[in-house]
Amino acid sequence: MTTAQTTSEGPTTAPRFDTKVVVVLNEDLAPWQELNVTAFLMSGIATSAPGLVGEAYRDGDDTEYLPMLRQPVMVMSADSVLLGRAREKAAARDDVSLAVYTRELFDTGHDEANRAAVAAVPAADLDLVGIALRGPRNAVDRIVKGARFHD
Repeated sequence: MTTAQTTSEGPTTAPRFDTKVVVVLNEDLAPWQELNVTAFLMSGIATSAPGLVGEAYRDGDDTEYLPMLRQPVMVMSADSVLLGRAREKAAARDDVSLAVYTRELFDTGHDEANRAAVAAVPAADLDLVGIALRGPRNAVDRIVKGARFHD
């Protein structure tokens, strides 16, 4: 659900979303790893609930492009301890969607191997390099408290 914002010039076209989407990356990743992890995590968030993806895009020549997520995504960085704590808090909530990416996934070659690598490790021992969350704004803010905006 979104709510329209109003400025002194009148209503804006940018909605305020009741949910927040955040990706938190381990601060020790190489740039290519940051991009890879973010892309994979966002694919999970995009499929986590109906209506998250908008309509297809179309340019002035009527070429159609794929639809994208309808709301902004915040990308943040944190150390391993904060990532683990945030994963634990998010997993304990029914109203927060959670995606994880572990260090082992850099060495796997397909989806089945990825799932097997995660399934082989107890939750508290996952070597997290990134998580993505979607949930109520205040809840997500509390979960990622201490993470900083990615630079």
